[in-house]
Amino acid sequence: MSRNKKPSIEAGSSGSRRAFLRSSIAAGGALVAGSSSARAQSDTAITQVQDWARRLGKGVDRTAYGQPSPHEKDVVRRHVEWLTPSVQTAVNFTPLHELDGIITPNGLCFERHHAGVAEVEPDKYRLMINGLVERPLVFTLDDLKRFPRRNQINFLECAANTGMEWRGVQLNGCQFTHGMLHNVMYTGVPLRLLFEAAGLKTSARWVMAEGADASAMNRSLPMSKALDDCMIAFKMNGEALRPEQGYPARLVVPGWEGSLWVKWIRRLEIGDEPWHSREETSKYTDLLANGKSRRFTWEMDCKSVITSPSPQAPVKHKRGQTVITGLAWSGRGTIARVDVSLDGGRNWVAARIDGPSLDKSLHRFYYDFDWNGEAVLLQSRAVDSSGYIQPTKAELRQVRGTNSVYHNNSIQTWYLKKNGEVENVEIS
Repeated sequence: MSRNKKPSIEAGSSGSRRAFLRSSIAAGGALVAGSSSARAQSDTAITQVQDWARRLGKGVDRTAYGQPSPHEKDVVRRHVEWLTPSVQTAVNFTPLHELDGIITPNGLCFERHHAGVAEVEPDKYRLMINGLVERPLVFTLDDLKRFPRRNQINFLECAANTGMEWRGVQLNGCQFTHGMLHNVMYTGVPLRLLFEAAGLKTSARWVMAEGADASAMNRSLPMSKALDDCMIAFKMNGEALRPEQGYPARLVVPGWEGSLWVKWIRRLEIGDEPWHSREETSKYTDLLANGKSRRFTWEMDCKSVITSPSPQAPVKHKRGQTVITGLAWSGRGTIARVDVSLDGGRNWVAARIDGPSLDKSLHRFYYDFDWNGEAVLLQSRAVDSSGYIQPTKAELRQVRGTNSVYHNNSIQTWYLKKNGEVENVEIS
């Protein structure tokens, strides 16, 4: 979609919003039919006695694990058939368009595996620390739980998130373009405490993290990062890790690409140089336009996306008060600002960040405006605490080309049509 074909739009101002609210009050709280914020008095649902008020409800379930309302049955992880060859190496995506706040429910966190989900028995679980240490150690799960614990809320993003969009529009929905992302509270043991118990030798510079799954997934991690904020986590959002998230224990590497967060962690080998394993040489490297690859691109750059309105979350009213919401995050720290554009990046207005602003965590933003019913090109642009500004796709391609499938943090454009439908588009 070229810029000279962009539809005209009219952004609502704070003044128009105040006028909207004043007219609502003057009408005694009953708004005219067609308003987006309330129903007209002719709507009788509020005056009718509904079935759920006529009889006793279901009693307390004394045994089962709690479930969402059946009316929310479509709020689920989804996959794309053609994207990965087998269920063992497939990916499913977090339904970002259905969520709010910053915490991802455990049952909706995306999955990506290299050999399927390892079914590890907790009483047989072991974690070894070996290599350049004074005392090689093996920990049980109970051993790990005896160390001082830490709680921290961090996002986890696959390096391939938004990867299919490098060369052009591919997937119509933020669940599929940006859904290899979740944000939970992890509980676990800082790596530095485990390394203090083992006693690092003076030549220790690197850690090789290895998983217990059939792929023996392994990655090199600089010791400086390991000692800074990494942990072995055994709980997420207060309960034990889900099997697909590495039960009973996984590595947490805040702000860095998801493949470093080794699941079902079984071994930490200490060395003096990186291992250059398969997943950091032939895979998870960013190919440039000249065919060379960027080396060790661990950090996840500042990024944002509007989650609603979006292709899977169309606007259901014809015009009036409308809420734009989305997520912003950065592997370098916190989000300092999020701007929203209603005309494809020509003009920007500041969004409101609501909720906690935590290091290497998702941030929730909102922008409220009076939609006039005309077509709109929606974008969001984040700025992190380091001053880094999220780039356009054109700016990113100019530097990196289109050969990569990793680390695409460019600005996303949604085309909100007059009928309320939303489409994934690219502005040239």
